[in-house]
Amino acid sequence: MDTARATWQPPAIWRTAQLLARGVVGAVARLEVTGQVPEELRRGPLVLAANHISPFDPVVLTAGCRARGVAPRIMATGGLFRAPLIGAAMRRAGHIRVDRGTAAVGRALDDAAAAVAAGSVVLVYPEGRIGLDPGMWPERGKTGAARLALACDAPVIPVAQWGSHEVVPYRSPKGLLRGLARSVARRPVIRVHFGDPVDLGGLTRDTPGSARRATDRIIDAITDALVPLRPDEPDRPRHVDPGRPTDTSRSHRRRPT
Repeated sequence: MDTARATWQPPAIWRTAQLLARGVVGAVARLEVTGQVPEELRRGPLVLAANHISPFDPVVLTAGCRARGVAPRIMATGGLFRAPLIGAAMRRAGHIRVDRGTAAVGRALDDAAAAVAAGSVVLVYPEGRIGLDPGMWPERGKTGAARLALACDAPVIPVAQWGSHEVVPYRSPKGLLRGLARSVARRPVIRVHFGDPVDLGGLTRDTPGSARRATDRIIDAITDALVPLRPDEPDRPRHVDPGRPTDTSRSHRRRPT
């Protein structure tokens, strides 16, 4: 067998974690998953590009992906990998470490490209952080997800989520127990939507400016997928987290119509 081309298989620890995530989300909220991941893409190669609104997002997306038969390898902050137990579990599950703000950050893109080339599904947050847009719409993205897709000639599916900000506060663990208790009592709805593959036609990895244009298309697609998830909150969210700062320096030009 050509091991370089063997399709990556999610280890048992990751499949078990997906089941647990579904239980965790179900305990504090009502999860609604819409849209589909085409069957031929569920085992990769594929890039999932999601908006980032809360520290609870990884658990929500893990559960949402489970509902659609996808076991992605997640590009996650290096801090998680340094935690004694969580870090070991992250490494065993095949997730990809991103050491932001260090000289090693470029290695993450190489690792992700190798994962996609090996047939994996990789989940990326194109914004590069929990978004701080006042309306909680996707911010202008970093180019990493686009460069990954263009380098591997892999399709990109936008994933929009809404509601996780009502469960876990931005400054978690500060206020975490209060947020979880409130959610258990109120059971907010958390929505996850898998959109149609992003059209990256006409863009190539070697053409100047392609990564930026591809990034804008990806963020636009996430924004479009998010619109129906918050129909009665077009401007500002109903739930306001007082500990969440705002930052308009990275606002994206696209807004719902």
